[in-house]
Amino acid sequence: MHDIIRVRLVSKKSSTPDMTPLVLASTSRFRRELLARLGLPFAAVAPVCDETPLPGEHAAATASRLASVKARSLAHAHPDALIIGSDQVALLDGQQLGKPGSHARAVEMLQTMSGRTLEFHTALCVLHAASGREQQHTDITRVQMRTLSDGQIHAYLSREPDALLCAGAAKSEGLGGALIARIDSSDPNALIGLPLFALVGMLQQEGIEVLA
Repeated sequence: MHDIIRVRLVSKKSSTPDMTPLVLASTSRFRRELLARLGLPFAAVAPVCDETPLPGEHAAATASRLASVKARSLAHAHPDALIIGSDQVALLDGQQLGKPGSHARAVEMLQTMSGRTLEFHTALCVLHAASGREQQHTDITRVQMRTLSDGQIHAYLSREPDALLCAGAAKSEGLGGALIARIDSSDPNALIGLPLFALVGMLQQEGIEVLA
């Protein structure tokens, strides 16, 4: 288990700094890198979560539920922590596209996505474990894909193996940018996996000032 690294918490009622653990409920390298941009010390801990969508569940509901489940799965082990959970689901023609997990599945996904516009629902949950208080936010990113040949798809996957770990196999922060014609989003970080703009405000609500 990871050690909890302490982050300074400035109380709204007192100028005396207190200390609270900040935990990222994820082992995703992409989310760790995003959170590290804020300059706050944190521990990344693997959550316990079945990511299977419920029957008939919309992408936004799936992402929101799983972000909460991930955060709450660590509350017992880290009862004094502020826990950040996040999940992303891609949606095309009403069908959820998860992480491909295999080369063959990634090829199939990208062939289906070629020349199409899809939505990425990226949900964020900030859980105050001691009180059970929870804040939630979901960012919707619309992505227009380029028309891709099979050769381009195979070349992309051979050079970007981490794409198998990304929803829809689209790793936008890497070579996946070559797959995309246009992105419409209120937060470019959300497509990578963590809506930082919303997170800064949610941390402020818990007394953590990123720019203090």
